[in-house]
Amino acid sequence: MHHPLRAQVIVRLAGAALAAVTVVVACSGDDGTSSPTTAKTSATSPDAVGQTCSAASACYPNVDRATIHGDVQCLDRVTGGYCTHLCTTDADCCATPGECVSGFKQVCAPFESTGQNMCFFSCESDDLHAAPDGGVLDDTAYCTTYVSTAFACRSTGGGSKNRKVCVP
Repeated sequence: MHHPLRAQVIVRLAGAALAAVTVVVACSGDDGTSSPTTAKTSATSPDAVGQTCSAASACYPNVDRATIHGDVQCLDRVTGGYCTHLCTTDADCCATPGECVSGFKQVCAPFESTGQNMCFFSCESDDLHAAPDGGVLDDTAYCTTYVSTAFACRSTGGGSKNRKVCVP
């Protein structure tokens, strides 16, 4: 007898196993820009955004914080904390050298009821093309494969301007 739920579980386990054995390889183009990494095998973010934290002072350690476009934040509403910064537009999210090394799209979006826009890894359908496989993965598989095994795709919960982002 065919069990659709069992099949879904098997497919997800197979995907998680594949992500666990894939080696992270970062590429850099001749023009100094980063290309997307192939896969993320740890529970931490490949960029400063999404790194775990207990205070904002722990975030963006390898970036000149004075040049980041917005105040650095440590979201305590996210399991393990989530390094991010305030922003006005998507362009603010990777504006500082060294801030975004993975090459994956980040977006500026309101987070839950904070009333503030912050930077997050995007898992919106238009941004999935950044995946080296051409966006074949669904949004959650994209997050777990290319951002962190501990991340999933969800809405920022910021009302009518919410966006789909990768968070733990």
